[in-house]
Amino acid sequence: MNKNKWLIMIAALLPLSSMANMLNSTNDPNKPGYNPSQQRMQSQMQNQQQQQKLKLQQNQQQQSQDVQRKVQEQRNSAQQQVIQSQPGQKQQQN
Repeated sequence: MNKNKWLIMIAALLPLSSMANMLNSTNDPNKPGYNPSQQRMQSQMQNQQQQQKLKLQQNQQQQSQDVQRKVQEQRNSAQQQVIQSQPGQKQQQN
């Protein structure tokens, strides 16, 4: 009689377990359409971080180029002043 009770319990629980599997199939990352809100938020945050990192790199690169350009302009200006301060150089440049 004990075996019969177990069989009845198992038979009664089998449909419930298949229903649970159906509900859990939407949370299976290997199935199409898997995108619970936590996963979506995490993905959005990672995308934002990547975009911010890229923008920061671009800004740093632009600033570095601006500094290099200004330094080069200052060198050119200083070099021009030195050339013009040499005796006889002003007449040759005009």
